[in-house]
Amino acid sequence: MPKRRVVIGFIGTTMDAGKLDSRWERWRPTVALCQHEDMLVDRLELIHDTHSAALAKRVAGDIQAVSPDTVVRFNLMNLRNAWDFQEVFAAMLDFARAYDFDTEDEEYLVNITTGTHVIQICWFLLTEAHYLPARLLQLTPPKRWEAGHPGGYDVIDLDLSRYDRIATRFEAEREEAASFLKSGIATRNAAFNRMIDQIEQVAVRSKAPLLLIGPTGAGKSQLARRIYDLKRARHQVEGPFVEVNCATLRGDGAMSALFGHVKGAFTGALQDRAGLLRSADGGILFLDEIGELGPDEQAMILRAVEEKRFPPVGADREVASDFQLIAGTNRDLSVDVARGRFREDLLARLNLWTFTLPGLRDRREDIAPNLEFELRRHAEREGVQITFNREARDRYLAFATAPEAVWSANFRDLGASITRMATFAPSGRINEAVVEEEIERLKRTWSRGGEDGGEALLAGLMGPERLARIDLFDRAQLAAVVGVCRTSSSLSAAGRTLFAASRAQKTSANDADRLRKYLARFGLDWQAVTGGL
Repeated sequence: MPKRRVVIGFIGTTMDAGKLDSRWERWRPTVALCQHEDMLVDRLELIHDTHSAALAKRVAGDIQAVSPDTVVRFNLMNLRNAWDFQEVFAAMLDFARAYDFDTEDEEYLVNITTGTHVIQICWFLLTEAHYLPARLLQLTPPKRWEAGHPGGYDVIDLDLSRYDRIATRFEAEREEAASFLKSGIATRNAAFNRMIDQIEQVAVRSKAPLLLIGPTGAGKSQLARRIYDLKRARHQVEGPFVEVNCATLRGDGAMSALFGHVKGAFTGALQDRAGLLRSADGGILFLDEIGELGPDEQAMILRAVEEKRFPPVGADREVASDFQLIAGTNRDLSVDVARGRFREDLLARLNLWTFTLPGLRDRREDIAPNLEFELRRHAEREGVQITFNREARDRYLAFATAPEAVWSANFRDLGASITRMATFAPSGRINEAVVEEEIERLKRTWSRGGEDGGEALLAGLMGPERLARIDLFDRAQLAAVVGVCRTSSSLSAAGRTLFAASRAQKTSANDADRLRKYLARFGLDWQAVTGGL
């Protein structure tokens, strides 16, 4: 049995008017909607105010004449000003909430032809937000007047996926936005591409904080800036993109750098300072390595994100800044929470949208397209077009995608490698000799026993600022440990290798726990060191 068709709409105080028999000589939308033979209306919910009650009864009588089976029900809604958006929306929302919808037995259409423009907009908003389980009904008069002709009508379903051309257009725009986030690189890693698709949807639909997790050099900073550029192109942000590496913020200066200060707040504060959070007002603030912030800074960041207000250092009054936060880290912040190094409530706020960027070694199928991207970037930067000969390119990609290629600094390693080869390329052509020399250079860099390989390995993992705070003696030992970890299948396997001599002298040993505690001394863990390798 087909569902009953119910139309909901306002009386048209001008369009539906007419007292004498001459009213039948003009097109009246509320009467006309009941005259279509191919769209029978079982019930009309007619909304009117006290002043138009007589008109509503006249229109109902005329509907009975042209469509005797249509039941007209009157709904009184008195509006002081039908052009006041706040009043109209509130009244129509109350109507929608109070109405007893029966979607199993009835289908609903909302007539957007009558009423003020504000009323029509409110119908759209309420329907789109599903307060009304309905489709929109748009009536049109006949092009040439014929007495009694009902004109035309269109039923609009706000589920745009039902419209092939619109759905195709949206899909093309989504693909274009995803490509934009990937800097136009035709990446082939399925998991990475799915993640980018999700980030695109979140970027254009949400203002909530985002957390980007990934090893150093995985592209967190670049992705954050592309998210900003995408939102700016969609007119969703107007302010600037403000980026700060939290590892560079230390001591008393951290609060001032982030939240600003007033003149005289401390010795040396000779003038007011806005701070990075105020500078990001209306835009995006990217806090890279957010796990490096101290507990006081973390508490203030949480308050600023939730309340959009915070006090500068030394100030009696709060200031406002409305920004979207993107945070980056190469660590497992849940581990830091367990150790008391990171606030649980701040992580909970960041955890709504969390995306993990894989390292380059986990996206080996994407090395080839990124190779071309780096060559294009070099050409744009230096104004010189560099290419590979075929044999050299094949040799380089064979090495780059092999298990021995560690890519400890991820895309920073790849970018630096391409820059070196492009610089040494004779006549703008990278040949096999240049490639072989570069391969040996990369091997030395990644070797845990190399002269500068350990430094490069730790710098890529921890960043130069954190590394500078570790004694040379400890750096050498830590580099060796990290090297073993990256060639081991598990934490336990690495522990057995590292503690092979001492464990032979013990009746029982927990090598994995010893290694875990050692890494923790430097703020590291297995995931951070291996990047999921």
